[in-house]
Amino acid sequence: MGTLLVGQTGGPTAVINASLAGLITEARQHSQISRIYGMRHGLEGFLQERMVDLSAVLNESLPVLAQTPAAALGSSRYKVSEADYERLLALCRQHDIRYLALIGGNGTMYVCQRVSEYATASGCDLGVMGVPKTIDNDLVLTDHTPGYGSAARFLALAVRDTGRDLEAMVTFDDVLILETLGRHAGWLAAGAALAKTDEDEAPHLVYVPEIAFDERRFLDEVQRIHSHLGRVFVVIGEGIKDAEGQFIGAQNAPRDAMGRLLYSASTGAAAYLADCVRERLNMQVRFLRPGLIGRDFSACVSHTDREEAWLVGAEAARRLAAGESGHMVTLERISANPYTCTTGAAPLSGVAGVEKLLPRDYLNAEGTMIASAFYEYGLPLLGEPLSPLLRL
Repeated sequence: MGTLLVGQTGGPTAVINASLAGLITEARQHSQISRIYGMRHGLEGFLQERMVDLSAVLNESLPVLAQTPAAALGSSRYKVSEADYERLLALCRQHDIRYLALIGGNGTMYVCQRVSEYATASGCDLGVMGVPKTIDNDLVLTDHTPGYGSAARFLALAVRDTGRDLEAMVTFDDVLILETLGRHAGWLAAGAALAKTDEDEAPHLVYVPEIAFDERRFLDEVQRIHSHLGRVFVVIGEGIKDAEGQFIGAQNAPRDAMGRLLYSASTGAAAYLADCVRERLNMQVRFLRPGLIGRDFSACVSHTDREEAWLVGAEAARRLAAGESGHMVTLERISANPYTCTTGAAPLSGVAGVEKLLPRDYLNAEGTMIASAFYEYGLPLLGEPLSPLLRL
């Protein structure tokens, strides 16, 4: 018997707490788990011995927790040092922690792997399990990642409805550019097109980081579509790059402690391309950057996403109680139509440090719009069907 310690790290999602609720619920079914502690602000807080006793959370509160967006325990982007791993294991021994579950993305899975390796090397009796979470959908060895379906649903609805706004204002506005999150992978930019049912509907162009961005071709496409429709709706991933691998519009953007670009209202790809369209095509253009809004927007949660987030949390607790360690829980698609999915597990060594990029066949030949294969992949993740709209 021993204590289960759980933490939430990295960028939150609208369903991350469903994984936490599922983990707590399942852990209470196993006598091996005597207590459940939560890290306050991830490993950064745990190393300062900041914890909350989750054993005291009432069962009737867990469904409410599952519907609560953002990280209820508090998150962190703390960069773990080698010395921190030794202290982490010492604290686990001190507090009789035998089980560790971290809910997070790529960086979190790397930390899980390192903790597992340290525990094995030092003879520490600690089971380690990674619980997948990221709106970027870039974890490998899993069909998709909890958090992505809800973020994609938000973006698909935002693009569809804002596209109608652009259509209504066609006598005044010409071009609208929406920039999604997703620094290296285009899953979110592609997901923003999932509500498109007709060629003339928004978006008209989609650009992802996996395909080199050609500024001249972009302007030509905008001009061509505008000549036909009188309006152009463009979706871009924030990390689109040119043929030399340079981020578009990043010339003056500062960087964070991890070396990643920090965009402001006046920097970034959307702002830069809006200036290009305005100055070189003489068109009225706006740009939108929903940013963190879609990451945690509970009003647009995919019920499928929330249910699967609960399942991966519960599966992590089940596997830890059974003595498993060194794995990340996965989602495995059994069928696309009807959509069915189950849980599995993959070794952390195969997940840590690897990014899953958007497959080329999920886009058309020009690389400017999603293909039918992506509709088949992505639509089930949005949950319940989107309500229809009427055009007069």
